[in-house]
Amino acid sequence: MDYHSVIHFFPFHFLAITPVESTVLVVLVILLLVLSFLISGSEIAFFSLTSKDLNVLKTKRNPSFRRIVYLLEQPKNLLASMHIANTFVSIGIVLVSNTLMDEWMEFSALTEWARLALKIVVIAGILILFAEVLPKVWATHRKLWFAASASLVIEIFNSILFRFSNRVVRYTDRIEKRMSGNRNGAVDDRSLDQAIDLLPEDEATPEEKMILKGIRKFSGTTVKQIMRSRLDVSGIEASSTFEEIMQRVKELNYSRLPVYRNNLDDIAGMIHTKDLLPYLNESNTFNWEQLIRQPYFVHEQKLIEDLLQEFRAQRKHFAIVVDEFGGTSGIVTLEDILEEIIGEIEDEFDDEKSSNVKVDDYTYIFEGKTMIPDACRMMKLPEDTFDEIRGESDSLAGLVLEIAGEFPQINQGLHSGNFTFIPLDINKNRIEKIKVLINPVQTDAE
Repeated sequence: MDYHSVIHFFPFHFLAITPVESTVLVVLVILLLVLSFLISGSEIAFFSLTSKDLNVLKTKRNPSFRRIVYLLEQPKNLLASMHIANTFVSIGIVLVSNTLMDEWMEFSALTEWARLALKIVVIAGILILFAEVLPKVWATHRKLWFAASASLVIEIFNSILFRFSNRVVRYTDRIEKRMSGNRNGAVDDRSLDQAIDLLPEDEATPEEKMILKGIRKFSGTTVKQIMRSRLDVSGIEASSTFEEIMQRVKELNYSRLPVYRNNLDDIAGMIHTKDLLPYLNESNTFNWEQLIRQPYFVHEQKLIEDLLQEFRAQRKHFAIVVDEFGGTSGIVTLEDILEEIIGEIEDEFDDEKSSNVKVDDYTYIFEGKTMIPDACRMMKLPEDTFDEIRGESDSLAGLVLEIAGEFPQINQGLHSGNFTFIPLDINKNRIEKIKVLINPVQTDAE
């Protein structure tokens, strides 16, 4: 069978193409090239976004940005869908272009082999230029814009090919595991913490080990994980008199307090108690509002290492934390950030006795607002112990709600794995105290 016979045997070859059909095929090639352009560029644009970029996107309401965050939650499946979609699109470009060029060169004086060489050069050149080089160069320089522009197309392809790409990912993971064995070279956070714990006492004290662990996890911690939640925030109402302000400051013993108008979602600013010192003897009619400082707002998904740099650059110690809707989530201070590295900083106004209590090796009592990683450290458990069941919750109270699926009753036992969670104190739909029981693993030998 010669080349001419093979070409005519191919089912996409038409013996005669009308001008209308030729126009349709040209339009089809252009559409396929646009799709290939978007998919190829998206591979660079999506996967060059850093965790900081994603944290910023989470604060935006733009639908395209939300699609980007959603798609990157399963990066392996997304990458597989991109490759599969681009493969099919490229095949379509080759087939349609081959048909068009056969028609256009039907009456040329070129030999069959010359036609074949010309088609290879032209089609390959088009694919390399418009489906590889141009989109990837563009996406490299404008990654966020490109990802946002292509997000809808990528989401459609990802939805259509999800099941297929999911199977491909599972098969490739199996092959990778067989080829790489146990991956002894990989070092995760738990391994680093264990390595720190193994340091001899003469090289690192327990306090120094704690600082090393704090530094290790510092870069991935968000403001939401360390902030004082809205329910625990004490502030000053803007309509208060000077006498009420002074009484409030004495009661709370805080150096900085937020000032609000109607509620905590309407922040007027922040007042520093040292600014009040020159006016201690003023009358109740004193206009204390002139002492209010401009509020500094940060989003709850901001990384604390970035906030620390901002605090240093702008010489600030206090910020109002807001959620994606602009409502007040809580407050965060420079002290909160430093405590993530060096541990709890206690001053003369802090309670000497912690509300978190270790009863024995298997029983602990925590405040509901205790962060899950902090509780894990106190129970000497890996910080990712509850990652599979915690959902979006950051505190133990949120974890209990996630397990219960509804608001629990006082003393109701909630079981998950080897743990039992018992709410001990509930106040106004807020879980104040939780008892955590660690159930010893039963062995067959018993």
